[in-house]
Amino acid sequence: MNGQTPTRPELTCEPPFWAKGGHLQTIAGQFLPYTVPELPWQKHRLNLNDGDALALQSMEGTTGVAVHLFHGMAGSTQGHYMRRAAVRFHAQGHAVLAVNHRGAGEGMGWSRDFYHGGSTSDMAAALRFGRERFPGHLQVAIGYSFSASILLLLLGRDSTEGVPDRAIAVNPPADLEACSRRLASGLNLFYDHYFIRRIRREVQTRLGATSLVPTRTTRDFDSAYAAAMAGFPDRDTYYAQCSCGPHLGNIRVPTVILSSLDDPFAPGGDILKQAISPTVHLHVERFGGHMGYVSSNLPDRRWLDYALEHYLNELRPSQ
Repeated sequence: MNGQTPTRPELTCEPPFWAKGGHLQTIAGQFLPYTVPELPWQKHRLNLNDGDALALQSMEGTTGVAVHLFHGMAGSTQGHYMRRAAVRFHAQGHAVLAVNHRGAGEGMGWSRDFYHGGSTSDMAAALRFGRERFPGHLQVAIGYSFSASILLLLLGRDSTEGVPDRAIAVNPPADLEACSRRLASGLNLFYDHYFIRRIRREVQTRLGATSLVPTRTTRDFDSAYAAAMAGFPDRDTYYAQCSCGPHLGNIRVPTVILSSLDDPFAPGGDILKQAISPTVHLHVERFGGHMGYVSSNLPDRRWLDYALEHYLNELRPSQ
């Protein structure tokens, strides 16, 4: 990190009056209008060792920096936050590699297995692909939400798998058990129902099943399907072994973790309870919700995009 602790962005996330509170931040971040131009993507199929494949897309750059983007749960490279980041970093001249997890996006139907909270080997395979495609570049991985947790798990527990040179994790659920319990209660059920509808549809397509065992919440789904598909005996074991929190103290790659105190189901408070490596810079905003970060002090309201650009510049070696 230029040999120094990165500085925080000059601006904090200051919610407008109509987006105050974690839920309003989360929802506003999802539905706030945005436009992005068409980009010169090149599409790739990355074949994995077990016969499954990932759908990737890349763009060349001129700065010697390659940015790898990994989407959140039930998302894809077409997610609004992924597309906005790709546009921003491409405009700066960076190479960009956007990755779909197994069966997501254009990779639907390419895989038998399903991605899960411990899918670090898939992420490592994508990062190796990026190194081969952009040799000599500084490899920077940005993971959002569920992928942020997988990225931190890769860095802290499975670093022999192959890691990026720098990393940014946005709103990672540090404790999968606590996160799943929050999702299953109160207003968070709105998000949980959104996730579970999309996940069930993906799994139903993958299994070729006409119906699945009823699963009302993500916790139910993880108990009925995800844990077994990931090779764990039960949900509790899956959550315990795939939570990134206990491994944050082992990270050796310069990393920024960006979170918020008012995230409705993966709050920064969960990260603050963990032992954190000195190579990790933890930035916890008071406001922002879950990947919302709608701010009144920026013309486009998108504080997250502004913060990612800032931290990517901070993570680059001194010229």
